[in-house]
Amino acid sequence: MYKKALPPLIDHSTIILIMGTMAGEQSIAKQQYYANRGNLFWKILFSIFEEEFSASYEDRKALVKKYNIGLWNVLQSCKREGSRDASITEETINDFESLHKQYPNIKYVFFESKAAAKYFQKHTAPQEGVTYITLPSTSGLNAGLTKEEKIAQWKNISQIALSK
Repeated sequence: MYKKALPPLIDHSTIILIMGTMAGEQSIAKQQYYANRGNLFWKILFSIFEEEFSASYEDRKALVKKYNIGLWNVLQSCKREGSRDASITEETINDFESLHKQYPNIKYVFFESKAAAKYFQKHTAPQEGVTYITLPSTSGLNAGLTKEEKIAQWKNISQIALSK
């Protein structure tokens, strides 16, 4: 089944960009990043900033904006059955060169999974002056690490955001 990425959640104050591979079924249906309740993304993000968790998408968008964080997907489109990155075929990458020209304040890109980093590296070159870091996936399918272990690795984001 053909999938299309969500529009970027980015503005001119964005310094940190978090990128997943491609939005999952529930995220596409709701047009919200990380909408699957089994995904720990929002719980981890609220935790690393020591903010009270909210299920409201408006609150979630306000959280990332507050810390100059943007969200996007590496892939613009792909064929995929279900939400698993492993079943992606016929992928098309987003235009990162144009993105960095439009939003030159982005200095850090965090990949939300090894798959996101892999597709980025396969299809495009890193931008000069941008630091790229791969984090463990927050997906419920990634059972290799506990929530606490994921939080420990994701703290890089809050350390950078709070130092700005």
